[in-house]
Formats: sequence, structure tokens, C-alpha cells
Amino acid sequence: GDDIFTRLVEADPGREAELYAAAVDTLLHLQSAPPPEGLPNLSAEDWARAAGFAPDWYAFAATGTRPDATAFQAALSEALRTHADGARVLILRDFHAENLLWLPGRAGLARVGLLDFQLGQLGQPGYDLVSLLQDARRDVSPATEAVMIARFAAASHADPAAFAAHCATLGAQRALRILGVFARLCLVGGKTRYLPLIPRVWGQLQQNLAHPALAELRAVCDDLLPAPTPDLLQKIEDQCPPTPIP
Repeated sequence: GDDIFTRLVEADPGREAELYAAAVDTLLHLQSAPPPEGLPNLSAEDWARAAGFAPDWYAFAATGTRPDATAFQAALSEALRTHADGARVLILRDFHAENLLWLPGRAGLARVGLLDFQLGQLGQPGYDLVSLLQDARRDVSPATEAVMIARFAAASHADPAAFAAHCATLGAQRALRILGVFARLCLVGGKTRYLPLIPRVWGQLQQNLAHPALAELRAVCDDLLPAPTPDLLQKIEDQCPPTPIP
């Protein structure tokens, strides 16, 4: 039970491609089955509102005020409607290396054990793929990320260019939400351990916003959200309660 993907790749980075390919194949298998009935099914506007944690908490932590997020919501909603609002599949939402367990005594897809899937809902095919490849807690090699996106797109018969825009849009939404969540965990709960993760998530956000399909959203984010410089992260930490709240 100790073979969490994160630990295995830390011990042997050469296994990253093998393990991530198995994870992608598991994800494709999960999405090929009819999803359970009664799962939440959010609209593009709902997903955009979830990303509102970025202006509401990250920008607030950085500037002391909550900016008008009208243009932010409009730009993100439009991007989601255009590039990530197709047929729904089952998504687990926390599909990343710390929630994947390697079970070498099994064969095929059964070698990948899944943890922490209680937030499962309906969503877009690329969401869990982006969650896996743009991990807030570890850097996935660019080569592995590119190969796994191509693997997923080929297996799902997706147009590569459209799928790239799809993943960039979902990745931007996810990174924006996480930036805000981490800032809130610090400001409200005193959980400063999340602050060192913010620069990685910021880098993932910038990578996604560099896609031409997200030019409008990028311009809005550039206006609203400052980069997490060391001084800014220290400013956020200084606002945190001294004793973490469980």
C-alpha cells in the first residue's frame, strides 16, 4: 500500500512515463463507461464561478481588496463554452500522483489503484488529464506531459488542435481555482504550507494562458492577478493566523 505514484517517481524518475501511461489508460477506461446517475453536472458558468476564488482570495490576499471580477467571469465563461463544454463524462477531480497507487501484483488496468474519488461528478474529458499532468505538488516533465496528451487525444479520436485548446482552457480554470483555494487556506486557516506551491500553480496558469485561444482571458488575468514574487508570498503569509485552524 506504499506504492503511491509520487513516491515511485521520486525514487526512480525513469518510471514516470510508464506510470503516467498506465494512469492515462485507466482514465480513458473510466470515461468509456456510462457515468453513474445523479452526479453533479455543472455549466460553463458554474466552472467559471468556481475559479472566482482567484480574484476573491488570491488577488484579495495580494492587494487587500476584492477586484471587480465581471470581465474575468465573462472571459472564462466564454472560453469554457467555446472549448470545454461538450459531452460530459465521469471525472474524479483529484486525479493526480498522490491519489494513484501502483499494484504490481495485478495485470493491465487493475494495476492502478484510485484514492480520494468522493468528489466525482460529470465534467469534460480533459479535466482529470490536466489534473494528472499539471500537478500542484510535483513537476511533471514536459516530455511526459506532451506524450500523455497525445496518447489521450489519439485514443479518444480528438482533433489535436481542438484538444490542445480544450486542455489549456481546463488547465487555466483549474489553476485559477487552486490559486484562490491556497490563498484562502492560508488567510482563513493559517495553513502556510500551501504557499510554496503557489509559484508552480502560477507557472501552470501562465502556460495555459499562453494558448492563443485564451488571449482575452490572459489579458483579464494580467490586470487582476499579480505574480507570486517572494515579497508577495511573504505578504500573504504575514496575514495568516499564527495558529493553523484544523
